[in-house]
Amino acid sequence: MKFTLPYFIILFIFSPIASIAKDPNLILWYQSAAKQWEEHIPLGNGKIGMMPSSGVDLDEITLNDITLWSGSVQDANNYEANKYLGEIRKLILEGKNEIAQELINQHFICKGPGSGGPQWGCYQTMGNLLIKQFYGPNQKISEYRRELDLNNAISKVQFTKGNITYKREYFTSFHHDAGFIKLSASKKKSISLELTLTREEKAHISLENNVLIMEGQLENGIDGKGMKFISRLAVNTKDGKIEYTENSIKILNASEVNIYLTTGTNFKDADYLKTSKEELNNAIQSNWNKEIANHIKNYRSLFGRLDLQIGNQQNHKVPTDIRLEKFQQDPGLDPGMASLFFQFGRYLSISSTRIGLLPPNLQGLWANQIQTAWNGDYHLDVNVQMNHWHLGAANLSELELPLVELVEGLQIPGSKTAKAYYNAPGWVAHVITNIWGFTEPGEAASWGIANAGSGWLCNNLWSHFEYTQDIEYLKRIYPILKGAAQFYNSSLFMHPKKKWLLTSPSVSPENAFYLPNGTHANVSMGPTMDNQIIRELFVNVIFANKILDLEDSFADTLSNKIKNLPPIAQIGSDGRVLEWLEEYKEVDPQHRHISHLYGLYPANLISVMGTPEIAEASKKTLNVRGDDGPSWAIAYKMIFWAKLHDSERAYKLFKQLLTPRKDTHINYGAGGGTYPNMFTAGPPFQIDGNFGGAAAIAEMLVQNNPDNIELLPAIPQDWKIYGKVKGLKAKGNISIDMEWKNGKIISYKLYCPSKKYMKVMVNGSLEQVKIK
Repeated sequence: MKFTLPYFIILFIFSPIASIAKDPNLILWYQSAAKQWEEHIPLGNGKIGMMPSSGVDLDEITLNDITLWSGSVQDANNYEANKYLGEIRKLILEGKNEIAQELINQHFICKGPGSGGPQWGCYQTMGNLLIKQFYGPNQKISEYRRELDLNNAISKVQFTKGNITYKREYFTSFHHDAGFIKLSASKKKSISLELTLTREEKAHISLENNVLIMEGQLENGIDGKGMKFISRLAVNTKDGKIEYTENSIKILNASEVNIYLTTGTNFKDADYLKTSKEELNNAIQSNWNKEIANHIKNYRSLFGRLDLQIGNQQNHKVPTDIRLEKFQQDPGLDPGMASLFFQFGRYLSISSTRIGLLPPNLQGLWANQIQTAWNGDYHLDVNVQMNHWHLGAANLSELELPLVELVEGLQIPGSKTAKAYYNAPGWVAHVITNIWGFTEPGEAASWGIANAGSGWLCNNLWSHFEYTQDIEYLKRIYPILKGAAQFYNSSLFMHPKKKWLLTSPSVSPENAFYLPNGTHANVSMGPTMDNQIIRELFVNVIFANKILDLEDSFADTLSNKIKNLPPIAQIGSDGRVLEWLEEYKEVDPQHRHISHLYGLYPANLISVMGTPEIAEASKKTLNVRGDDGPSWAIAYKMIFWAKLHDSERAYKLFKQLLTPRKDTHINYGAGGGTYPNMFTAGPPFQIDGNFGGAAAIAEMLVQNNPDNIELLPAIPQDWKIYGKVKGLKAKGNISIDMEWKNGKIISYKLYCPSKKYMKVMVNGSLEQVKIK
């Protein structure tokens, strides 16, 4: 049957897993070995990370384990801090913010060095596996190609040296918990190499039963007896001779070499030595072809849920690093770059976290340093949240659960912090945390006193429920949401003149303002972001109470408190959204943080249709902020413009996000972009730009409004000619397939496990659709 209508609707009960065959459009590839770490190819199975350089003579493979952290549990609360709360608030009310900030630095921050100390700790690299390969003399290299296939999470390199073609295959298995590497060649008995494990510090290399072992213990900030770790390396060969030393494995004249690697730490695993040994034995005994088949099957159970095609997909014939450069010259010739970037973001999520372990940190799973930038930690003023924004729409909701578990672990320490600083019930987390449950203010008032981190985390937890509609999950998180709301309910301060309930003291993350006396400060009361977060949290707790039929009187308390919260946003004399309670002049009008638009995203308090005046003020705010910044800030602005339905501005930011970068200096301002391996640059590498960019692309394709789903709300001209998606998710546990031509939907399908009615905005028309 041929449909003549402009589009048709097919509704099914369950969403099928999208079938993804071998697709050259989902391959990153290069014509030379990596010259710096940001060109290495990232592999991971949620626990083990490998990043090969694929060098011809020397292959440097960076190793990671998501759980490898220095530091330890600490109590850095100042239990005398709440005695100064009244004076601090009084000074802020009097406009003496800079004096209040000095007082906070003296008495209202964490004890000790905070995130700069060894007990706070940091995420660290496991070390390196070095493959030094030997060949005949004076042989030229030709036909070099290395790649990462997102379809199957396997990396390969192939090159010809002399008249022999060599090949390496790498993957971190989603079947057996191990890394696998195979070396082969077109001529028998032509592979000779040496394997070594290295680490910059705190590691001992040994040989045990033909297994190369690297083990050690990290600093804990107390007695040096921190987290323990181990890597095990074993090989088998076809033909050839194996020679073992105390710190290396040498192989001569083999036809084929298989390398097996496991990692382990005593984080949540007291038997990590036994576990890593068993995992290595399982890997060694596995059949290579069966291992790959099971690896791909398990990986695709996640990755294969969603298929996205945008425009002409033929640009896969161009090497990825060159493709990034060409995209800057004319993005209209490569609309498929958007689908590649989106799917790469999904790949990175699947590879860098798993249920039962840890959420991706600032670098996801991948780090090549002992001291990672910003400790490779969890920043609670946008970064760890941004790492999860795309997951619901990307059909990967369960990958949010490691974050949920991390937040659950913040409740007990967070309750101590709430008492120590605010004499309040419930729990609070400030601006940074780690795997050890740090909830105290940071070590400097200018940024560390932000106390909306716990409320912002609750947005992520709530979003998971919105996408999944899992009632058992809602029961699990309700105490977390309620505890956070109890803190804010108790600690809010009534402004004597405005009669608004406000946070005090607080900051708008990392930004500063001028006071009338010419000095500047960060500390204030009731910054706009706090007001929006608290309003959203209170509403969500009330709604959860109703859904769960709890008849909790606390919901009534919150309903009354909401009446005295500030408005969603105040608009200043220049038409912009005010960042603070007062119309202060910013010290840095182009500051990287845009926290006062939290209500636009990730919250749903501001919209073009629902609050047009504030939406217009948001545009003016973004115009003054400018389009440059670190990669995460560019991605955030891209989301904002998508939510404001400015497709071309969002697309301009996408182009900017993909600006080729190679520098790695610490950057707090302009200059974000993308490294050759598609990692986003702060610089240095921060993975939140990858995840934020993926979330932005999802918002350009589908948006969840309070009473409808909108298809193609912000699609730019370059994407309009053709596109299709299968398996994109909307809130309400709804899956979406759709296809478009010339900017118009020509077909779409909705799936949901339960019958429901939903309004869908399609080609400018609002349709009432029954999903069954």
